[in-house]
Amino acid sequence: MERLEVKNLNHHFGFTEILRGINFTLEKGEVLSIVGPSGGGKTTLLHLCAGLLDVEEGNVTNSFKSSSFAFQEGRLLPWKNVIDNIAIGLLAKGDKKSIAIKKSQEIALRFGLEEDDFGKFPKDLSGGMKQRVSFARALVVQPSLLFLDEPFSALDIGLKKELQALLIEMIAKKEISILFITHDLMEAIRLSDEILLLKADPGHIVKKFSYELAQDKRDDKFVYGESAKILQDIQIIDTFELELK
Repeated sequence: MERLEVKNLNHHFGFTEILRGINFTLEKGEVLSIVGPSGGGKTTLLHLCAGLLDVEEGNVTNSFKSSSFAFQEGRLLPWKNVIDNIAIGLLAKGDKKSIAIKKSQEIALRFGLEEDDFGKFPKDLSGGMKQRVSFARALVVQPSLLFLDEPFSALDIGLKKELQALLIEMIAKKEISILFITHDLMEAIRLSDEILLLKADPGHIVKKFSYELAQDKRDDKFVYGESAKILQDIQIIDTFELELK
């Protein structure tokens, strides 16, 4: 069974303790988010889970067949055009170039890019277009597990909802498992089966929130209602240092 399992994970940068005693499991087909204030160790935790940082203390066991990563910034190669940027992962897997290009063109169109955009370079793209390309690059390889590092934070509301809808469609079909970090509670509620609340200094999990309603059934009324509830939680108030009156 594919899963990501984190046990007794600790991490330091020099003498500074960043994470302490992190434990959780992400099963196949699930979406798990990690929320918390900026500087709390969320990105470090995600990088450890994705193998972008070496685990020093504890264990991270990833038995998913494949994974990919979409960053907060597009991180596109400036000397490659849109289609070549999307195709990088496919070529690395050994796909023939003609097949990789075809798959990249198909997913580019699905993500709202037009044929006129295919030959453009990153310098010619808006921030939203760069993020579309980044998402397409991460998903074209059909990963079993997708890591997301606050991928919607710099996007306008329309594009954010559009990309979230694409993910929700994949989640409904059980095509993907997702681990993502965010400071946006509404975003976490809309997409997650389980939310882990990470408190800082050092980063440690203080609470979990679970949702059974399928993501494609969660309308704005549900998300707003659950957001109002979660904002009254004492651990949320304390972790985000909210002052509610």
